[in-house]
Amino acid sequence: MSVEFTFAIKKTRFDDDYSPSDDTRLTTNFANLARGAHRRENLQNVLRMIDSRFNSLAHWDNPNGDRYSVEIEIVSVEMNFVFNGQDKVFPLIEILNTSIVDRIDNRRVAGMTGNNFSSYVRDYDFSVLLLKHNRDLPEFRIPDGFGDLHGNLFKSFIYSDTYRNSFGKMPVICLSVSSNRTYHKTGNYHPVLGSEYEQREFSLTDQYFGKMGMKVRYFMPPYATAPLAFYFFGDLLSDYSNLELISTISTMECFQKVYRPEIYNANAPAAACYQPSLNHQDYSLTRIVYDREERSRLAVAQGEFTEERFIEPYQDRLEQWSARFPV
Repeated sequence: MSVEFTFAIKKTRFDDDYSPSDDTRLTTNFANLARGAHRRENLQNVLRMIDSRFNSLAHWDNPNGDRYSVEIEIVSVEMNFVFNGQDKVFPLIEILNTSIVDRIDNRRVAGMTGNNFSSYVRDYDFSVLLLKHNRDLPEFRIPDGFGDLHGNLFKSFIYSDTYRNSFGKMPVICLSVSSNRTYHKTGNYHPVLGSEYEQREFSLTDQYFGKMGMKVRYFMPPYATAPLAFYFFGDLLSDYSNLELISTISTMECFQKVYRPEIYNANAPAAACYQPSLNHQDYSLTRIVYDREERSRLAVAQGEFTEERFIEPYQDRLEQWSARFPV
């Protein structure tokens, strides 16, 4: 008998009082910002950056550039299941949910769900499974079925009553473009998303999100220095309002300026033919402290935690469940 999952959601306000809970993934980027001696200054600065970026993009009927502010919730998703007659719980993902406060109309409207994406199982796949698989191989190879389980777990949540009862639209995840791919500017331009870029071969991350049922397009928003990768269901350009799109651009572009300043805080914008590089030297630092090396170390530790607590104990049941998941 295969395992059956149900889901539970917990929401935590991300503001300058935020402190990561004991069960939050420490590799989650926003959790990294909220620790250490500079935690409150970090949080205040990044929230100020997000609001400023939002108003620069939502400039109509906004003469002073201060009409809007963005409120952010951390959405933590747990899987609940029964194994050998015992109730089990394991953390699945964390995403962000945004709301937009309109100070002129004195109202709050829904922003984008998704934005950031973090996952224990993804840590296992990229930081444990891939390394083990390639340890003795002469050249890099992807294991058969790589990402299938994670993709099916994600889709199971997205199409669940738990998700539908909590959010009005499908999620959009916004991440950095890949540093081992070349992106080419097209003639397509969107007033909010900006210039569209294309590339000839999907990155491993693009393929991984494809297993999650998501398509990808790459856009460089106005005044940005590099394109962002937008992962989505349906139609990115017609399914979401301009303010919803701006909420994810402003949130994730500001995070990326902190996490990858070599790309997203470069001193010159991406060219028409563009290959991102973390070795790029012509960039500016934000006033926000972020420990990128610590994040990489913790990804391995949390991947090993997933292997020990989830993959190995339930592997046979998980494989049975994933094999019969609807395509």
